[in-house]
Amino acid sequence: MDSGSIVHIDYDLFNAGTEKLIETTREDTAKEHDLHEENRTYSPMITVVGGGLLIPGFEAHLSEAEADEGYDFEIEPEQAYGERDANKIETISQNVLLRSVRDPNTLTIGAPVEIGGRTGIMQFMSAGRARIDYNHPLAGVTLRYVYRIVKLVEDREEKVQTLMRMNTGREDFELEFDGDDLTMTLPEEMAYDQNWAYVKFSLVTTLRENVGVGKVVFREVHEPRVIDEEE
Repeated sequence: MDSGSIVHIDYDLFNAGTEKLIETTREDTAKEHDLHEENRTYSPMITVVGGGLLIPGFEAHLSEAEADEGYDFEIEPEQAYGERDANKIETISQNVLLRSVRDPNTLTIGAPVEIGGRTGIMQFMSAGRARIDYNHPLAGVTLRYVYRIVKLVEDREEKVQTLMRMNTGREDFELEFDGDDLTMTLPEEMAYDQNWAYVKFSLVTTLRENVGVGKVVFREVHEPRVIDEEE
C-alpha cells in the first residue's frame, strides 16, 4: 500500500502470549470474547499509510499490504510499545498522590492516574505510599494483529472529507475544487472552536501531502440571526 493512501481497516488485536483480545473494530468479535461495549459504534479504523499514526510494526506491515487481503502477524515489543522499563515505576507519598488528583475517591488499584502531566497506573497504595507504573499498559507485550484493508479511499472529495473527519471529528464541510485549488466552506460554529486555529495549519500540510491540493481557502459564512418575536 502506497504511503499517503487513506484506508479503512478492520482488525482484531490480541496479546500473542495469552491470546486475549485487547481491541477490535468488529462487533461480532467483541461479543465472542465478552468485550462488547453497548454504547460503542463498531466500524473500521481509518488511517493514512505512512502517516505515523500507528505503532512502527503495524506501519511497516501495512506498507506492504494490499486491499481485501487478510493478514495475521505478530509484532515484537520493540516494534510496538517497547520493553518494560523499571525506571518508569515510581513510589511516591500518599500525600503527593492525593494532591495530584481532582477526586481522591476515584483512586483504585489498576486505575489510571495523572501526576505532573504523566499518566500511569496505580499498582498499590499502603502505609502512606503509592506505586505508580508509567510504562505503557502494553509495554513488553508481543502483539498479534488480524486485519484486512476493507476500503481504499480514491475519490478526491472523499479523501478530503475523510481527513477532515479524522482531524476535527466532523464531516459537514462543503467542498469546491477549481483544478487543484480547494475552497472549503466551514460550519458556522467552527469559527468559535479554539482548537480550529491550530488544527487548520497542520491540516493544510496534510491535504497537500495526501490529496495533492494546491491553494486552500477556508470560507466562513455567518448567517444573520433570526429572532422570534412574540405576537
